[in-house]
Amino acid sequence: MSNKEKVCFPSENKQGALSGVLTGDTSKSSMGLVVLQEWWGMNQVIIDEAADISGRGNFVTLVPDLYRGKIATDHETAGHYMSDLDWPGAVQDIAGAAKYLKEKGWPNISLKINSLKVGVTGFCMGGALALAAAALLPEEISAAAPFYGIPSSDLCDVGKIKAPVQAHFGSKDTLEGFSSLKDAKALAEKFDAAGVSYELHMYDTGHAFTNPTNPNYTKEICDLALGRMVDFMKKHLQ
Repeated sequence: MSNKEKVCFPSENKQGALSGVLTGDTSKSSMGLVVLQEWWGMNQVIIDEAADISGRGNFVTLVPDLYRGKIATDHETAGHYMSDLDWPGAVQDIAGAAKYLKEKGWPNISLKINSLKVGVTGFCMGGALALAAAALLPEEISAAAPFYGIPSSDLCDVGKIKAPVQAHFGSKDTLEGFSSLKDAKALAEKFDAAGVSYELHMYDTGHAFTNPTNPNYTKEICDLALGRMVDFMKKHLQ
């Protein structure tokens, strides 16, 4: 199976089960990757980006619909959706997505797979949640690659992350307190102090630089960042 497929899976979130979009060849890949949405919701941009990532690295990707059907098309609505999100509940949804990937399994005997490893990556809000998942779900997440997003200290302590991390930020990002250059440096300092295994990659651009609908997007920087992420995940999930 290599086409996009809408799936449903359980979650311990009080809202219950949720849907998502699965992409990849389940007979040939042993690497699962949860791909987390920006503040817009599970729109076509994140579905296409997950499919692109799947093709670049032979991953089976799963985008969980954290807003459960809601999609924003303007900044004001997106801001409300992100503010209203039950973040601990969203982490439970990510756990459900990771467990679904592991339980689905890859039925190719020739691969001799004993256990499937699952990584998490995400963008903006999804980047912050990727870090939170790495901190709060050590049994489910084997590697994390957040893009321009950092969770609040109220949600989790990123210093407790045991999985390897590869973080991507724009040096011209102006979102203070979430993804600015100052925030990225502070994140690195926390990782250093706690002994977290990490890479930090900075790019000469602003926020949301992998989103083709964003003014900060350039194909060159996007390809560089996603290429690094794919190589990182291959290293830690195989």
